[in-house]
Amino acid sequence: MRWTGHHIDSATAGFGRDPLPLRGRVALVTGVSRREGIGCAIARRLAASGASLFLHHHAPHDSEQPWGADPGGPEAVVADVAGALVDDASIHHLGLDLIDPDAPAALITTAAEAFGHLDILVCNHARSGADGPLGALDAALLDAHWAVNTRSVLLLVQAFAAQHDRRDGGRVILMTSGQDLGPMRDEIAYATAKGALASITPTLADHLADRAITLNTVNPGPVDTGYASPELHEAVRRRFPAGRWGVPDDPARLIAWLATDEARWITGQIINTEGGFRRSR
Repeated sequence: MRWTGHHIDSATAGFGRDPLPLRGRVALVTGVSRREGIGCAIARRLAASGASLFLHHHAPHDSEQPWGADPGGPEAVVADVAGALVDDASIHHLGLDLIDPDAPAALITTAAEAFGHLDILVCNHARSGADGPLGALDAALLDAHWAVNTRSVLLLVQAFAAQHDRRDGGRVILMTSGQDLGPMRDEIAYATAKGALASITPTLADHLADRAITLNTVNPGPVDTGYASPELHEAVRRRFPAGRWGVPDDPARLIAWLATDEARWITGQIINTEGGFRRSR
Protein backbone atom coordinates (compact mmCIF):
# COMPACT_ATOMS: atom_id res chain seq x y z
CA MET A 1 0.00 0.00 0.00
CA ARG A 2 1.30 3.39 -0.98
CA TRP A 3 1.05 6.12 1.63
CA THR A 4 0.33 9.61 0.36
CA GLY A 5 0.83 12.84 2.23
CA HIS A 6 -2.90 12.84 2.99
CA HIS A 7 -2.74 9.36 4.51
CA ILE A 8 0.26 10.32 6.63
CA ASP A 9 -1.58 13.35 7.95
CA SER A 10 -4.60 11.24 8.86
CA ALA A 11 -2.53 8.54 10.51
CA THR A 12 -0.64 10.98 12.68
CA ALA A 13 -3.54 13.26 13.60
CA GLY A 14 -3.67 13.75 17.36
CA PHE A 15 -0.04 12.83 17.94
CA GLY A 16 1.33 16.36 18.07
CA ARG A 17 2.73 17.49 21.41
CA ASP A 18 1.86 20.76 23.08
CA PRO A 19 5.15 22.48 23.97
CA LEU A 20 3.42 23.94 27.04
CA PRO A 21 1.23 21.09 28.31
CA LEU A 22 0.72 22.69 31.75
CA ARG A 23 -0.28 26.14 30.54
CA GLY A 24 -3.03 27.54 32.79
CA ARG A 25 -2.42 25.01 35.56
CA VAL A 26 -1.11 25.64 39.05
CA ALA A 27 1.32 23.39 40.90
CA LEU A 28 2.25 23.34 44.57
CA VAL A 29 5.70 21.83 45.15
CA THR A 30 6.88 21.26 48.71
CA GLY A 31 10.46 21.14 49.93
CA VAL A 32 11.89 23.65 47.45
CA SER A 33 14.65 24.95 49.72
CA ARG A 34 17.91 24.51 47.79
CA ARG A 35 18.93 25.19 44.20
CA GLU A 36 20.84 21.88 44.25
CA GLY A 37 17.75 19.98 45.38
CA ILE A 38 15.23 17.82 43.57
CA GLY A 39 12.40 20.18 44.52
CA CYS A 40 13.96 23.07 42.65
CA ALA A 41 14.50 20.92 39.56
CA ILE A 42 10.88 19.72 39.67
CA ALA A 43 9.60 23.29 39.98
CA ARG A 44 11.74 24.46 37.06
CA ARG A 45 10.48 21.62 34.85
CA LEU A 46 6.85 22.38 35.72
CA ALA A 47 7.44 26.07 35.05
CA ALA A 48 9.04 25.33 31.68
CA SER A 49 5.90 23.34 30.79
CA GLY A 50 3.75 26.42 31.39
CA ALA A 51 2.56 25.98 34.99
CA SER A 52 2.31 28.67 37.63
CA LEU A 53 4.03 27.69 40.87
CA PHE A 54 3.48 27.90 44.59
CA LEU A 55 6.68 26.85 46.34
CA HIS A 56 6.94 25.62 49.92
CA HIS A 57 10.26 25.72 51.77
CA HIS A 58 11.62 25.21 55.28
CA ALA A 59 15.23 26.40 55.26
CA PRO A 60 15.83 25.76 59.00
CA HIS A 61 15.80 22.02 58.32
CA ASP A 62 18.64 22.33 55.80
CA SER A 63 20.57 24.59 58.19
CA GLU A 64 20.69 21.71 60.66
CA GLN A 65 22.08 19.25 58.09
CA PRO A 66 25.70 18.74 57.00
CA TRP A 67 24.94 20.14 53.55
CA GLY A 68 23.53 23.37 54.96
CA ALA A 69 20.93 25.79 53.66
CA ASP A 70 21.11 27.39 50.23
CA PRO A 71 23.66 30.23 50.51
CA GLY A 72 21.26 32.61 48.78
CA GLY A 73 18.32 31.73 50.98
CA PRO A 74 14.77 30.96 49.79
CA GLU A 75 14.70 34.13 47.70
CA ALA A 76 17.53 32.84 45.49
CA VAL A 77 15.75 29.52 45.04
CA VAL A 78 12.49 31.24 44.08
CA ALA A 79 14.35 33.49 41.65
CA ASP A 80 15.95 30.45 40.02
CA VAL A 81 12.55 28.84 39.46
CA ALA A 82 11.02 32.13 38.32
CA GLY A 83 13.58 32.23 35.52
CA ALA A 84 11.89 29.18 33.97
CA LEU A 85 8.35 30.62 33.99
CA VAL A 86 6.66 30.98 30.61
CA ASP A 87 4.36 33.70 29.29
CA ASP A 88 2.07 35.07 32.02
CA ALA A 89 2.67 32.29 34.57
CA SER A 90 3.51 33.50 38.07
CA ILE A 91 5.06 32.28 41.31
CA HIS A 92 4.38 32.55 45.04
CA HIS A 93 6.15 30.94 47.98
CA LEU A 94 5.83 30.33 51.71
CA GLY A 95 8.12 29.07 54.46
CA LEU A 96 6.36 26.61 56.77
CA ASP A 97 7.29 23.78 59.13
CA LEU A 98 5.07 20.86 58.15
CA ILE A 99 5.59 19.15 61.50
CA ASP A 100 2.78 21.41 62.75
CA PRO A 101 -0.47 19.40 62.42
CA ASP A 102 -2.32 22.44 61.06
CA ALA A 103 0.37 23.41 58.55
CA PRO A 104 -0.59 21.11 55.63
CA ALA A 105 -4.16 22.39 55.39
CA ALA A 106 -2.95 25.97 55.84
CA LEU A 107 -0.46 25.52 52.99
CA ILE A 108 -3.07 24.15 50.60
CA THR A 109 -5.51 26.94 51.50
CA THR A 110 -2.87 29.64 51.02
CA ALA A 111 -1.75 28.24 47.66
CA ALA A 112 -5.30 27.82 46.37
CA GLU A 113 -6.23 31.35 47.42
CA ALA A 114 -3.16 32.79 45.72
CA PHE A 115 -4.23 31.44 42.32
CA GLY A 116 -7.91 30.60 42.72
CA HIS A 117 -7.29 26.88 42.24
CA LEU A 118 -4.69 24.11 42.46
CA ASP A 119 -4.21 21.39 39.86
CA ILE A 120 -0.96 19.66 40.84
CA LEU A 121 0.55 18.68 44.19
CA VAL A 122 4.12 17.39 44.42
CA CYS A 123 5.06 16.31 47.95
CA ASN A 124 8.83 16.54 47.71
CA HIS A 125 9.62 17.62 51.28
CA ALA A 126 11.25 15.25 53.76
CA ARG A 127 12.84 15.16 57.16
CA SER A 128 16.37 13.75 56.93
CA GLY A 129 19.11 13.12 59.46
CA ALA A 130 18.80 12.53 63.23
CA ASP A 131 18.18 8.85 62.50
CA GLY A 132 19.87 5.57 63.30
CA PRO A 133 19.91 1.76 63.23
CA LEU A 134 17.91 -0.61 65.38
CA GLY A 135 19.08 -0.08 68.95
CA ALA A 136 19.50 3.68 68.56
CA LEU A 137 15.84 4.62 68.16
CA ASP A 138 13.48 6.31 70.55
CA ALA A 139 9.86 7.42 70.40
CA ALA A 140 10.65 11.09 69.77
CA LEU A 141 12.84 10.29 66.77
CA LEU A 142 10.27 7.96 65.24
CA ASP A 143 7.43 10.41 65.85
CA ALA A 144 9.33 13.31 64.23
CA HIS A 145 9.97 11.36 61.04
CA TRP A 146 6.41 10.11 60.93
CA ALA A 147 4.99 13.60 61.46
CA VAL A 148 6.90 15.17 58.56
CA ASN A 149 7.44 12.32 56.12
CA THR A 150 4.06 10.60 56.41
CA ARG A 151 1.43 12.47 58.41
CA SER A 152 1.97 15.82 56.68
CA VAL A 153 1.83 14.18 53.26
CA LEU A 154 -1.49 12.46 53.99
CA LEU A 155 -2.92 15.73 55.31
CA LEU A 156 -1.68 17.60 52.23
CA VAL A 157 -3.33 15.05 49.93
CA GLN A 158 -6.56 15.25 51.91
CA ALA A 159 -6.65 19.04 51.79
CA PHE A 160 -5.73 19.10 48.08
CA ALA A 161 -8.57 16.72 47.23
CA ALA A 162 -11.05 18.78 49.24
CA GLN A 163 -10.32 21.96 47.28
CA HIS A 164 -10.01 20.34 43.86
CA ASP A 165 -13.31 20.91 42.05
CA ARG A 166 -12.08 20.69 38.46
CA ARG A 167 -12.98 17.58 36.51
CA ASP A 168 -9.72 17.18 34.65
CA GLY A 169 -6.00 17.42 35.21
CA GLY A 170 -5.77 16.72 38.94
CA ARG A 171 -2.33 15.28 39.72
CA VAL A 172 -0.62 14.22 42.95
CA ILE A 173 2.95 12.94 43.05
CA LEU A 174 4.51 11.59 46.24
CA MET A 175 8.18 10.81 46.80
CA THR A 176 9.75 7.75 48.38
CA SER A 177 13.30 6.39 48.45
CA GLY A 178 13.13 2.77 47.36
CA GLN A 179 12.84 1.31 50.86
CA ASP A 180 11.25 -1.82 49.40
CA LEU A 181 14.21 -2.40 47.07
CA GLY A 182 16.93 -2.84 49.69
CA PRO A 183 17.85 -2.24 53.33
CA MET A 184 18.54 1.19 54.83
CA ARG A 185 20.07 0.02 58.11
CA ASP A 186 21.11 3.42 59.45
CA GLU A 187 17.88 5.23 58.56
CA ILE A 188 15.13 3.15 60.09
CA ALA A 189 12.89 6.04 61.12
CA TYR A 190 13.15 7.64 57.67
CA ALA A 191 12.72 4.34 55.82
CA THR A 192 9.66 3.43 57.88
CA ALA A 193 7.95 6.77 57.32
CA LYS A 194 8.73 6.93 53.61
CA GLY A 195 7.90 3.27 53.09
CA ALA A 196 4.40 3.96 54.38
CA LEU A 197 3.81 6.30 51.45
CA ALA A 198 4.61 3.56 48.95
CA SER A 199 2.31 1.14 50.75
CA ILE A 200 -0.63 3.55 50.83
CA THR A 201 -0.26 4.71 47.22
CA PRO A 202 -2.86 2.34 45.69
CA THR A 203 -5.39 3.19 48.39
CA LEU A 204 -4.96 6.95 48.03
CA ALA A 205 -5.16 6.65 44.24
CA ASP A 206 -8.43 4.75 44.53
CA HIS A 207 -9.91 7.43 46.80
CA LEU A 208 -8.93 10.20 44.38
CA ALA A 209 -10.00 8.47 41.18
CA ASP A 210 -13.64 9.57 41.47
CA ARG A 211 -12.42 13.19 41.64
CA ALA A 212 -10.48 12.80 38.37
CA ILE A 213 -7.18 13.04 40.28
CA THR A 214 -4.31 10.65 39.64
CA LEU A 215 -1.77 9.82 42.34
CA ASN A 216 1.60 8.18 41.82
CA THR A 217 4.75 7.81 43.91
CA VAL A 218 8.25 8.29 42.51
CA ASN A 219 11.47 6.83 43.86
CA PRO A 220 14.28 8.97 42.37
CA GLY A 221 17.08 6.66 43.50
CA PRO A 222 20.42 8.12 44.62
CA VAL A 223 20.53 11.73 43.41
CA ASP A 224 23.53 13.99 43.83
CA THR A 225 22.25 17.00 45.77
CA GLY A 226 25.54 17.71 47.52
CA TYR A 227 25.02 15.61 50.63
CA ALA A 228 27.47 12.74 50.02
CA SER A 229 31.02 12.64 51.30
CA PRO A 230 33.73 12.07 48.64
CA GLU A 231 34.07 8.43 49.73
CA LEU A 232 30.33 7.76 49.59
CA HIS A 233 30.01 9.61 46.32
CA GLU A 234 32.60 7.39 44.64
CA ALA A 235 31.23 4.16 46.11
CA VAL A 236 27.72 4.94 44.91
CA ARG A 237 28.90 6.18 41.52
CA ARG A 238 30.42 2.79 40.74
CA ARG A 239 27.01 1.15 41.18
CA PHE A 240 25.46 3.05 38.28
CA PRO A 241 25.88 1.52 34.80
CA ALA A 242 26.25 5.03 33.38
CA GLY A 243 29.10 5.74 35.79
CA ARG A 244 27.39 8.75 37.31
CA TRP A 245 24.90 9.59 40.04
CA GLY A 246 21.42 10.72 39.22
CA VAL A 247 21.08 14.49 38.98
CA PRO A 248 17.99 16.41 40.19
CA ASP A 249 16.67 16.87 36.67
CA ASP A 250 16.54 13.09 36.12
CA PRO A 251 13.52 12.49 38.40
CA ALA A 252 12.19 15.99 37.63
CA ARG A 253 11.61 15.06 33.98
CA LEU A 254 9.48 12.07 34.99
CA ILE A 255 7.52 14.02 37.59
CA ALA A 256 6.78 16.87 35.19
CA TRP A 257 5.50 14.34 32.64
CA LEU A 258 3.28 12.65 35.24
CA ALA A 259 1.66 16.05 35.79
CA THR A 260 0.57 16.30 32.15
CA ASP A 261 -2.44 14.89 30.35
CA GLU A 262 -0.19 12.33 28.66
CA ALA A 263 -0.06 10.53 32.02
CA ARG A 264 -3.81 10.67 32.70
CA TRP A 265 -4.15 6.86 32.48
CA ILE A 266 -1.45 6.20 35.07
CA THR A 267 -2.41 6.12 38.74
CA GLY A 268 -1.66 4.13 41.88
CA GLN A 269 1.89 3.30 40.77
CA ILE A 270 5.26 3.35 42.53
CA ILE A 271 7.72 4.27 39.79
CA ASN A 272 11.47 3.82 40.22
CA THR A 273 13.73 6.11 38.17
CA GLU A 274 17.19 4.97 39.21
CA GLY A 275 19.25 4.64 36.04
CA GLY A 276 19.85 0.92 36.67
CA PHE A 277 21.36 1.46 40.14
CA ARG A 278 22.82 -1.85 41.37
CA ARG A 279 22.24 -2.54 45.05
CA SER A 280 23.80 -6.02 45.04
CA ARG A 281 27.38 -4.99 44.24
